[in-house]
Amino acid sequence: MSDLNRITSKTLDENQFIPSVNFHLWEPCNMRCKFCFATFQDVKQTILPKGHLPKEEAIEVVKRIAAFGFQKITFAGGEPTLCQWLPELIATAKSLGMTTNIVTNGSKLTDVFLEANRKNLDWIAISIDSLNPETNLKIGRAITGSRPLSLEYYEALIEKVKELGYGLKINTVVNSANLHETMVDFIRQSKPLRWKILQAIPIKGQNDENISEFLISNAEFEEFVQRHHEVESDTKLVAEPEHLIKGSYIMVDPAGRFFDNTSDGYRYSSKILEVGCAEALKEVESDFSKFLDRGGLYPFSI
Repeated sequence: MSDLNRITSKTLDENQFIPSVNFHLWEPCNMRCKFCFATFQDVKQTILPKGHLPKEEAIEVVKRIAAFGFQKITFAGGEPTLCQWLPELIATAKSLGMTTNIVTNGSKLTDVFLEANRKNLDWIAISIDSLNPETNLKIGRAITGSRPLSLEYYEALIEKVKELGYGLKINTVVNSANLHETMVDFIRQSKPLRWKILQAIPIKGQNDENISEFLISNAEFEEFVQRHHEVESDTKLVAEPEHLIKGSYIMVDPAGRFFDNTSDGYRYSSKILEVGCAEALKEVESDFSKFLDRGGLYPFSI
């Protein structure tokens, strides 16, 4: 990999600056996905017992991110909708000029939440790995690991999200349990603006306990993608195999530190609130060319 394609301590070339950031603001989650690569138990056990920053500090992190020049912010978790002050974080980001997005399992996207955040939230990405309750139970994509959401729930939720004018995304993690399933009809009916298909990957310290049984080969992942290419007449299919996932994101952990996934586990920077974004970014790596290759650059505004 050329140093010209890498944001490190050697370069912060604005022409290669990844303009979007994922803020994993909340470690707690009400689902138990066994392949989850954002459990942050290491963060919780070491420096952040509650699994999240106080509200005021989280808001300040968002302000620092905006001031540094990021154009889009995605609020993720854990499950971000469990955070009572998520609407304030979204409003802060929007007021500072950023495009806003959340990645959610959808279980807490109530009518009240959707109505209240219409002015400030641009995109909603719903994680849907399978439409089969048995599969979702096997992978843990279920409330407390035991209550999967139904197809009817997803359909009604998606209709509401689109009716209120949000940009709809769907995220699907392809693994051994859903590898041979098809989502063509569902995606065609839902018509998300973007459907992100990600390969299940091992991250040391995040999903060590269960990930081995859910791993698939690169060829198997590509077969799943190819089998679903026909949906592209209605939506933008974005495939992210393991090699494109690693190193192509700018991410912030629940403690307010940048982190990267360029090695087997996560590497964390100093805290943004202590050293600032510029200094903290020098302590992690990201590959701008991979960001482009995975389709990360697109019209953020809708």
